[in-house]
Amino acid sequence: MFINFTGYHLVEEYHKWKKEKRDQGVNKPLAKIIKLAVVIAVTVTIWLLPTTAFGIEGLTVVEQRIIGVFAFATLMWVLEAIPAWSTSLIVVALLLFSVSDSALKPLVTGYNPEELGTVLKYQDILHCFADPIIMLFIGGFMLAIAATKYGLDAKIAKVLLKPFGTQSRFVLLGFIVVTGLFSAFISNTATAAMMLAFLAPVLKALPADGKGKIGLALAIPVAANIGGMATPIGTPPNGIVLKYLEPMGLGMGFGEWIAFMGPITIALLLISWVILLKLFPFKQKTIVLDIPDNSQKGWRTTLVYITFFATIVMWLFDKNLGLKTNAVAMLPVAVFCATGIITKRDLEQISWSVLWMVAGGFALGVALNKSGLAQHMIDAIPFSSWSPLVVIIGSGLLCYAMANFISHTATAALLVPILAVVGESMSTALGPVGGVATLLVGVAIASSVGMVLPISTPPNALAYATGLIQQKDMVKVGLIMGVASLLVGYVVLIILGTNGLL
Repeated sequence: MFINFTGYHLVEEYHKWKKEKRDQGVNKPLAKIIKLAVVIAVTVTIWLLPTTAFGIEGLTVVEQRIIGVFAFATLMWVLEAIPAWSTSLIVVALLLFSVSDSALKPLVTGYNPEELGTVLKYQDILHCFADPIIMLFIGGFMLAIAATKYGLDAKIAKVLLKPFGTQSRFVLLGFIVVTGLFSAFISNTATAAMMLAFLAPVLKALPADGKGKIGLALAIPVAANIGGMATPIGTPPNGIVLKYLEPMGLGMGFGEWIAFMGPITIALLLISWVILLKLFPFKQKTIVLDIPDNSQKGWRTTLVYITFFATIVMWLFDKNLGLKTNAVAMLPVAVFCATGIITKRDLEQISWSVLWMVAGGFALGVALNKSGLAQHMIDAIPFSSWSPLVVIIGSGLLCYAMANFISHTATAALLVPILAVVGESMSTALGPVGGVATLLVGVAIASSVGMVLPISTPPNALAYATGLIQQKDMVKVGLIMGVASLLVGYVVLIILGTNGLL
């Protein structure tokens, strides 16, 4: 993605490392075969069990198969027998061929209508690939590609870092703030790669026996992961949450999301600065930065500046201007494509795998709701009798635990559809603490701060690849920031919810 941006080679190294990790084992093909065999065996077993085995009254064949597809997605994303985005595409295919009105005939014939249940419209499944949230991410990718292609990213980074001076502790703060800001609008992976590239000469110049360079290297993934929470386009879990809030009449505009999440993000970035300074004090008191300015000149560069900032302003004031956040995302798409700023070759740099991953999660949600399985879950499980705080905090802890070991997007794709059902069923009980919004936005926070291991997020892996960070350092900082983020995030959400501000 974004072959023009500084640090692209780091992303290439990350993908190579990820593939090697996925292929680990004495007998690689055998390991994959075993994983796939386990997943297929579990899925087929769930499909073949009698419907009464699930303890859900009125469960239909279609709903039972959807449970099997959920199990398939969960196991595949955890075991990583194949890339996560490939699993999403298989999920869509399974739903189309087994539970839709375009399913294979042998799979839907021989059942009476009541036993089979409600089949999904194949259009509803395929529409997930063109969901408005997908368009929102495409607009974000377009902004990022144009910014990196014309050097806007490096120029802004250089300008924003200058006020922080040369004192080591403030340089660290500068990198945290700028990385957090960039990751709110550009992919966390791209941001981390760019900022690590800027840091490379600095890290080499720092004393070999000093701890400060460890803090600087760790600052990038920590700030990139946290900064992504600030906007709807910062990280896919945010978009997934917004997707499920909108049908409930709880949708937030771009500006509204920032109003809620911006202060939380700023607080956590400052907390991370204090923690990194405490754990990894600088031996060298001053740092001189030399960030090259690779921005291009000409009318196209000017147009990128104007469109970039016009889009951000329209997003921030979308409700005041009567605009929809997803519709605003089409402005940079139209302007950049019409003027040749984005070419056909540039379009190939869009992270289609991320979009497919999100679409696969949406397809699971469509299956859950359109089949009637969601309603049957509500009827079968006494959600309304559960303590709202236990549900909110428990879901956050579960999400955080999962996000440290599997993709943040996969975590949200699995949990948000289910929690949306839980939230709707206990909306009255959740009302005093902010309703379903508190529950789901909490998931967005919890999934973003899962950063204990090098495998937890791409920014973590990129920073770990510098060779300056030991895994124990990453675990220590990741756990501290995880606990701090969950505490701050949920305290703020519950306070806002209790006062009717969420």
